[in-house]
Amino acid sequence: MTRKEDMAALRADTQVHYNCAQAVVVPFAADMGITREQAYAMMLNFGGGMGCGAACGALVGALTALGGLGLPQEKRLELVEQFRNENGAMDCAALLKASAQRGEEKKPHCDGLVRRCLEFVCRETGLE
Repeated sequence: MTRKEDMAALRADTQVHYNCAQAVVVPFAADMGITREQAYAMMLNFGGGMGCGAACGALVGALTALGGLGLPQEKRLELVEQFRNENGAMDCAALLKASAQRGEEKKPHCDGLVRRCLEFVCRETGLE
């Protein structure tokens, strides 16, 4: 299973809720030298913009994965700039508000952010 397929399966799981941050980090857990359970627990508090609409969990997950996989800080800057340019914001509340104004449903919108963040990590690390 590719990391993209793994992420999609996590987001589709109705038995366990994987927030946006978890769905980005868990597929890279073994590469970071931690278990999937540890990755799940480590990212637990980053869903819903840290539970208060702050930093997007997908972005936080991607930044965590980049660091955990040993990429340089320049990649962080690249990801943040790309994310902001594509989405106009980096905080969950603003992203969801803009999505709602466009008439988009929340879950597909968030799944798209998760997918794009995971794809960035895959591309930059060469891990598919």
